[in-house]
Amino acid sequence: MRAVLFASAALAAFVVEAAAFDLRGTGDLGIVIERASGSVQIVETTGKTSLGRVSGLGDLSHATAVFSRDQRYGYVFGRDGGLTKLDLLERRIANRIIQAGNSIGGAISQDGRIIAVGNYEPGGVKLFDAVTLTQVADIPAVPAPGEKASKVVGLADVPGQGFIFSLYDAEAIWLADTTVPSAPKIRRYSNVGKLPYDGLVTPDGRHYIAGLFGEDGIALIDLWRPETGVRRILGGYGKGQEPLPVFKMPHLRGWAVAGGLAFLPAIGRHEVLVVETKTWTEAGRIPVQGQPVFVIARPDGRQVWVNFAHPKNDVVQVIDTLDLAVVHSMTPGKAIMHMEFAPRGEQVWISARDSDRVDIFETRGFSRLASIIAEKPSGILFAARANRVGF
Repeated sequence: MRAVLFASAALAAFVVEAAAFDLRGTGDLGIVIERASGSVQIVETTGKTSLGRVSGLGDLSHATAVFSRDQRYGYVFGRDGGLTKLDLLERRIANRIIQAGNSIGGAISQDGRIIAVGNYEPGGVKLFDAVTLTQVADIPAVPAPGEKASKVVGLADVPGQGFIFSLYDAEAIWLADTTVPSAPKIRRYSNVGKLPYDGLVTPDGRHYIAGLFGEDGIALIDLWRPETGVRRILGGYGKGQEPLPVFKMPHLRGWAVAGGLAFLPAIGRHEVLVVETKTWTEAGRIPVQGQPVFVIARPDGRQVWVNFAHPKNDVVQVIDTLDLAVVHSMTPGKAIMHMEFAPRGEQVWISARDSDRVDIFETRGFSRLASIIAEKPSGILFAARANRVGF
């Protein structure tokens, strides 16, 4: 009798606890960054709804996030140097530290054990235990003894328990092997080009690309053969254009690959650049309505969605990757900041900062499916990113 009563009590306690947070999986969860209020909304793509808001994340003016391999936790990187571990199921902050004075993004290791944060001030990369957020290593981005540390940009995870990042002030790229997290081994590439401002790893994990703010062209590293060094490609990338302020530079992260072609935002031009990925040579340019910022592929590769810099930043255009032409334009709201596809691509979420709204569209007929009110939304990041290299 006692055993029955004990089991009944345990079951009742479990039911109450589960009901408090609607027992569910995590594969359709994500976050919307609310940059002005230091908060995020936790959202789900199945019902296209917001599940709640979590506040107290600090300066989110250039925030991004990565996710644990079980997709329960998001790690949010704030501009104020904050690293916040967010519990998506319980909708709360699980842990938060201030690890630097000014940070610009981060990454999670292939095995999910290590969080890496790239810092402007002090320059360098710090490594943290993903469970406790205890620091396990510090990689100062000092090009040579006695020199000032460089700002770090373009930090990404790479296969083989490593990270790669660019040194903005030092014309360098460093590849860190973190198999032993407390003792990372660094391979240094110098003279990669002036002011590398952003970087990305290709979806197959083979190549790292760094865009150059100080000169034309792009730096490329073959991660399957890192000993071959840096290769300069696309020498005319940005050619003939006046230097633009950094805040108008396009983002390379989130670029598009489809059918052996890569689609990149052309710097300072009203064009999307098409690149053949076997030879890394230019294959064409697609005219668009403004200066592109994000150029993002639908998961199946058939469409590429583009948003734009001010003053034409209320427009989103869709490119058909077979026809290599714009097939649809829309104006979802004021100041379009970011786009994120549902894991299988049937819907896209678009943040309109100055409309205080996130709109959700279906990607075949482009009809609006739902809207979510948000406070100055910027980044939209889904937990399905946990299963992608470089995200």
